[in-house]
Amino acid sequence: MRGPVDVAMPYPIAGFLPALLQEDDLLVRWTEGLDEVLAPVVSTLDCLDAYLDPELTPPDFLLWLGHWVGAQLDENWPVERQRAMVAGAVVAHRLRGTVAGLRMALELATGGEVEVLDSTGVSWSTRPEPLPDSLPPARVHVRVRVDDPAAVARHALDELCRAVVPAHVTTTLEVLDRDHLS
Repeated sequence: MRGPVDVAMPYPIAGFLPALLQEDDLLVRWTEGLDEVLAPVVSTLDCLDAYLDPELTPPDFLLWLGHWVGAQLDENWPVERQRAMVAGAVVAHRLRGTVAGLRMALELATGGEVEVLDSTGVSWSTRPEPLPDSLPPARVHVRVRVDDPAAVARHALDELCRAVVPAHVTTTLEVLDRDHLS
């Protein structure tokens, strides 16, 4: 969690005053008080590129950065996994709604092996009318194999699946031990 920091002002305000005003002791002390207040802001702006880099940003800033780029994060995931999700957000958005996109998102989220079984139902019509009810519903079954299934937050993976898969597709999820054979 962020708290008070002791940062020196790299550009003291008194140094920008005209020479005549720099001789005024009260004014110089007053600007030193402003320096103390503004130093964290100036330091943050000087290091802004590091805050926007998922590999360098402070861990408590990752959730905000993840929201900013649309990455689905769970605050209970290890920091390295959160960093990987934020770094992969651009590619994940490009693949959103596809089997490859679902597989990538779940691999980044779990570090496990992901198998996606798609119903592959596709239909189209040349006329603007509802499709027949005889079409089977679109389904996706996902198997995630990890070293420790008990350590995986299943609710977070369900939420991630809902965010990546099209809204009309029904999704089922299995989290298995990596050594489990189907």
